[in-house]
Amino acid sequence: MTLTITANTYRNPFIEQRADPWVYKHADGFYYFTGSVPAYDCIELRRAKTLDGLREAEPKVVWRKYDRGPMSANIWAPEIHYIEGKWYIYFAAARTAETKAGLFDHRMFVLENESANPLEGSWIEKGQIFTKWESFSLDATTFEHKGVRYLVWPQKDPSIEGNSNLYIAEMENPWTIKGEQVMLSKPEFDWEVIGYKVNEGPAVIKRNGKVFIAYSASATDHHYCMGLLWANEEADLLDPASWTKSPTPVFQTSEENGQYGPGHNSFTVTEDGKHDVLVYHARSYKEIEGDPLYDPNRHARLKLFTWDKDGFPQFGEPLPDTMNMEKVK
Repeated sequence: MTLTITANTYRNPFIEQRADPWVYKHADGFYYFTGSVPAYDCIELRRAKTLDGLREAEPKVVWRKYDRGPMSANIWAPEIHYIEGKWYIYFAAARTAETKAGLFDHRMFVLENESANPLEGSWIEKGQIFTKWESFSLDATTFEHKGVRYLVWPQKDPSIEGNSNLYIAEMENPWTIKGEQVMLSKPEFDWEVIGYKVNEGPAVIKRNGKVFIAYSASATDHHYCMGLLWANEEADLLDPASWTKSPTPVFQTSEENGQYGPGHNSFTVTEDGKHDVLVYHARSYKEIEGDPLYDPNRHARLKLFTWDKDGFPQFGEPLPDTMNMEKVK
């Protein structure tokens, strides 16, 4: 079965210079957007009634980094979630922008806001999410399944070579995990270990009787790409044996379309709720001067995607920035 979509008028780039884009559509009818700002010094939110409206929506800074301490450098990849009547922002922060043995100093932190509109009210620091190790960790995401809330995140296991593996744990509350954390994936395929051994940026979507986790791999240049894990919705999500990993990337650079290093995605839906939308960042050029992390032009982009007859997402390839209409097969 082939589904063709011809109604996508989303223009790309979606929002310029916003890496690690996160879009959440709330029950109030608004879309909420956040992402890494190029200076890595604050967290912004914006909202709009339409996806395209987010482009021109006025961003509001809701939190700024400290001058010193554990939340004073490299504020990365914020995500906004609505959990039991309150808003939460998950983000990564470090004490220093310097690296040690090739690793940054990031840990995961949580903010909370009781206001109906998260651009208003006060954001309260709930503190660090503590895990098994006090080591490099980032990109925390959360989801609920069958009445249980889970955290999925990348972290450095001191005993495993590489930068980050993907872990899952049950949550006691929105800023605390409980029980054992379980490793779901580590960088092992050739496309996951270019430049750095990285699994990061997890994003969860539940469809067709399965729980999917998209994630990103390799260095943040044109080698950056997306992988996919999945489990049956009835399975024990805390059992690594429940999960299957795609041996090939599911979304990657398209030289032909001038799109490089697509990844660190989130998922949302169209305004009418009928179609799924991939939200991701990518560059429009391949050659980068200096460290790719400090090149500001990872722009947020949108792409409709569909599902095959077996219930798996079909992301296709990143489209040229000049394309205003698309067909998804």
